[in-house]
Amino acid sequence: MMNTTYQTNSSVRRDPRLMRLRDFLVERISLEIADHPESERQNRRMVRKWMVDVLNATPAADLSPALRDEVVDSALAELIGYGPLELLLGDAEISEIMVNGAANIFVERNGELLETDLHFDNDEHLMRIIGRIVNPLGRGVDADNPVADARLPDGSRVNVIIPPVAVDGPHLTIRKFLQTKMSMDELVEMGALTHYMAKFLEACVVARLNILVTGNTSSGKTTILSVLSSFIPERERIVTIEDAVELKLKQRHVVRLETKLPGVDGRGAMSVRDLVRNALRMRPDRIVVGEVRGGEAMDMLQAMNTGHTGSLTTLHANSPRDAIARLETMSMMAGLDMPLLAIRKQIAAAINLIVHLARLSDGTRKMTYITEVAGMEGDVVTLTDIFKFEQMSVTPQGKVVGQLRSTGIRPLFSPRLDAAGYKLGGEVFGAGL
Repeated sequence: MMNTTYQTNSSVRRDPRLMRLRDFLVERISLEIADHPESERQNRRMVRKWMVDVLNATPAADLSPALRDEVVDSALAELIGYGPLELLLGDAEISEIMVNGAANIFVERNGELLETDLHFDNDEHLMRIIGRIVNPLGRGVDADNPVADARLPDGSRVNVIIPPVAVDGPHLTIRKFLQTKMSMDELVEMGALTHYMAKFLEACVVARLNILVTGNTSSGKTTILSVLSSFIPERERIVTIEDAVELKLKQRHVVRLETKLPGVDGRGAMSVRDLVRNALRMRPDRIVVGEVRGGEAMDMLQAMNTGHTGSLTTLHANSPRDAIARLETMSMMAGLDMPLLAIRKQIAAAINLIVHLARLSDGTRKMTYITEVAGMEGDVVTLTDIFKFEQMSVTPQGKVVGQLRSTGIRPLFSPRLDAAGYKLGGEVFGAGL
């Protein structure tokens, strides 16, 4: 049972008088908005000014400036924003928001799952906010179409599922977009990997190795993909392909592509696979795919095997070995009717390195494996661990104790690192370091 709660310290939601004042503002200003064109409804500054003017003309003018601002912000959120979710979206330490019906809102904050003291008034209130998220994107939800994926203006990913599929009312999940781009040094400082692992990965990217970033849900795959992409030299042309744009690359020569859902007539969709094929005609030096989930895996492998070296992508997997099995399965979804052995040979020839991440039981995220794809032995893809995380114990407080270390094995592609100017010595690959 969850024994901790995320307290928002919202005076408006605790004080009935302030709640009534907020509702009064919402009612008054909604009439004002109705008299203005659609373009002005989204002008938060204008609506806020109206609210301040109305508030100044009420007996509530004796409120402290802080309380006045809180009342106006709460009314603004209810009228044209995301209601109680605005308080959570503004907290940089919250990475995920989970709404389980109107009465229950949970968050993941600093890796810990917490129940909040917020709630929606009822299911109708929650559905209004859901509509405010999905309707501008042309993705309405109803009983016939009870599931939708959307994106907030800041890039946060949203999933909606409503009755009759969701039995206990509408559910909303928001994976927040990381506003501050993390660097490799910050990840090292956090303990996600060691300095030697970071130096090795930088060398692998510059040397144009094909890298697969794997891990379970919420393990930090996109963050690592973004950090690895930052090592791509400025002179190279990069094409990124994502379902929802999340990568923020510092290089100037970047082409960002995003998938598109079909229109109401069922036409006009652009899948990851379509975009990968198109990217091959765009003279890319590097192709970075946010995540492969289906037949595009085969197109990605073929691109890696036909001169587009240095490509990067991610996929969901529980281990490096599981990642190979998933690649095989997804490649079969391409419909090319290739034998399994031929697919395995494609994988062994295309992928040089697997970087595997895990979210541990205490909520921390670690780079648990850096594994070389060493080739084929018979009909099996051979994997060699270069670095790995060894868990030793768990403290009474639930903290995982372990060590990130080298296995003492040099990868077979070491000459490529040397040729790129990275002559990594025994201090990097020495066992126990």
